[in-house]
Amino acid sequence: MEITKRQHGAVTIIRPDGPLVAEDAERFAREATDAASEAIGRLVVDATSVGYLDSAGLEALLALSDSLETAGRALSMCGVVDTVREAMELTGVAARCEFFDDAGSAARSFL
Repeated sequence: MEITKRQHGAVTIIRPDGPLVAEDAERFAREATDAASEAIGRLVVDATSVGYLDSAGLEALLALSDSLETAGRALSMCGVVDTVREAMELTGVAARCEFFDDAGSAARSFL
């Protein structure tokens, strides 16, 4: 899995490319948590290229959400495909996130 980071003003947008599973999910959680720390919680996960996630992926999102909550933020996600959103809803992970259509609108939510 490739993970890219880019800035949109003061907001960091992190984009995993591929399924969020197993050891890739662990690496994603570490990199996303580090990015959130550097951006003082102003982080967006662009899930456009995540077509699938397993329990490790869900745990990674929960860990990231926990980390962001300590900074007084919610996990902001954009581009979440229906199958991933459904898995998040069925497991309760979706209730801990804010969803946006695209990275730009997610980044503007921090204003």
